[in-house]
Amino acid sequence: MTSTQESAPGSRRRALRDILLFGVCGGVLIVVLKLTEYRFLVVEYSVEIYVALVAALFAGLGIWLGLTLTRKKPAVIIQEKIITETIIKEIPAQALDPFVVDETRVNQLGITTRELEILGLIAAGLSNREIAGKLFVSENTVKTHSSRLFDKLGAKRRTQAVQMGKTARLIP
Repeated sequence: MTSTQESAPGSRRRALRDILLFGVCGGVLIVVLKLTEYRFLVVEYSVEIYVALVAALFAGLGIWLGLTLTRKKPAVIIQEKIITETIIKEIPAQALDPFVVDETRVNQLGITTRELEILGLIAAGLSNREIAGKLFVSENTVKTHSSRLFDKLGAKRRTQAVQMGKTARLIP
């Protein structure tokens, strides 16, 4: 169990406790009004009392909705099986083994370690200038490695190269 799943029942109890506390306070308030000749107060302040009751109702509803909508859901992996029709089944995500580069695929494509490093930095969202600064090379060198990498992968764009690299298990 994750910490969010463990804390969800506690926060629900806390919210329920708060709602019940406000409800009891409202009930006590009504009893006090009854005891102090509420007719004069209700006639005099009827709008304010109704507004307060509606505000309390919406406050309780807001607390409940906030807890319901912000609850963390467990991660799922979608697995597909194709027989005659597509069947989609949700399976709770398990902790995966650490990522390992598929060396046979790297050798098969003829990708160098520098090109693989540049592909990882492209996947991280860095620009050519940022990659050049990080690797202490010129922008032209990064562009050369990128274009050779794109040719080896058969990609036309950076995003396509990243997707192909992930599919070929070259980058996580």
